[in-house]
Amino acid sequence: MTTQYEIVIGLETHAQLSTISKMFCSCSIKFGADPNTNICPICTGQPGTLPVVNKKAIELAIKTALALNCKIEPQSIFARKNYFYPDLPKDYQVSQYDLPLATKGYLEIEVEGKTKKIGITRVHLEEDAGKLTHQGAARIMGSEGSLVDYNRTGTPLMEIVSEPDIRTPEEASAYMEKLASLLRYIEVCDAKMEEGSLRCDANISIMPIGSKEFGTRTELKNMNSFKAVEKAMVVEAARQEEIIEDGGKIIQETRVYDDTTGTTSSMRSKEEAHDYRYFPEPDLVPIEPSKEWIAEIKQSLGELPAEREQRFYDEYSLAADINKLLISNRLMADFFEATVKDFKREKASIAANWIVGDLTAYLKEHKKSIDEINFTPTKLAELLFLIDTGTISGTTAKTILIKTLETGKTVKEVVAESGLTQISDEGELIKVIEEVIKNNPKQVEQYKGGKTTVIAFFVGQVMKATKGRANPGLVNKLLSQKLA
Repeated sequence: MTTQYEIVIGLETHAQLSTISKMFCSCSIKFGADPNTNICPICTGQPGTLPVVNKKAIELAIKTALALNCKIEPQSIFARKNYFYPDLPKDYQVSQYDLPLATKGYLEIEVEGKTKKIGITRVHLEEDAGKLTHQGAARIMGSEGSLVDYNRTGTPLMEIVSEPDIRTPEEASAYMEKLASLLRYIEVCDAKMEEGSLRCDANISIMPIGSKEFGTRTELKNMNSFKAVEKAMVVEAARQEEIIEDGGKIIQETRVYDDTTGTTSSMRSKEEAHDYRYFPEPDLVPIEPSKEWIAEIKQSLGELPAEREQRFYDEYSLAADINKLLISNRLMADFFEATVKDFKREKASIAANWIVGDLTAYLKEHKKSIDEINFTPTKLAELLFLIDTGTISGTTAKTILIKTLETGKTVKEVVAESGLTQISDEGELIKVIEEVIKNNPKQVEQYKGGKTTVIAFFVGQVMKATKGRANPGLVNKLLSQKLA
């Protein structure tokens, strides 16, 4: 993009809600079931069936709307969005149109150290369609045939529509990451873009700098990662600029982004609302949440990420990047606070570093969340106490951590079995040091000749001789005395 044009972006985010059953029936939404096994007459649109709204889905959507500073509407209604596609067995999707669940909110993002407020137009509920697997081609066009799995049909979706307040691809990516983090934190969606539980469509246009009139927009689909969202915006904005500069016109259409080629291609002409022939769903009553219920849901939100991030900074003086990593996962933040409670508040940063460092690395390697391992804040606090008292070294602690995670045993049990306690006995260390000095006369001569950095060599030799168990601080002190 040149500096002549400004990008205008609005994002439509679909989040799969963390319910047990579907939006209008009791079928399971569990991922990975055999095709067409989690289905029933209701979600496959059989004649004579009647839908019943999933109350939990409404609760989670209200929870999200409150976290996004939205107004909960006194009444919202479901509508039928009519279109034909093989993955839609009813030939219509139940969604919300004229009267959504919530409106007029905002989400604050931070890009390059600056905070910006992105408006939220609406939050509404709908049901998902099925899944098509095309044979012989990536898309239905050109494929030899398609297989349809209706397991996903009827899964509760929450659509979050932003205002066209986003002005750069970086802001788009930051918005999606912040939104995903919030949804995970308040436990309404696992927000895994790579698995499809969080999906994003973008409306993007460009206009001359200083203009107040938006250009013709295109809708962009198929962005399955935060990085892909940013890259797709760059590519599409550049494509639009090239067309305009060549004297052409932008066509309002839906395009797909190909992450492999880094290009966008036309999918279909963009439909308008009247193309879907929306009308109120006659089989569902309006949603009219009571003030008491909304207040109850608001109470359940507790401390939101932004508030907790500020408190962590004030109370524990954590580095900004460490703080953000902890806050991005509610379970991780809870684990941290519980560890600090069992350890030492004044050394909270040490606990934070272990959690976002070694512990998180283990979780990523084994593809687990912190609540899926047999390791508690008490165990981590126990490990940190052993380091703090000099019983074990930091290097040894890393080995003990892994063994504790793998076996489920206590830290003390692992230490006792492995014989990994730190050697802090001066008499024992002096014997090792004297032996090392005796065996390395050349390095002794270098040290006494003024090359004091060679002490690192002696420390290494002592650590090697003690299999990493020597107290490094004490080793340095004793070596300085012996070499003087």
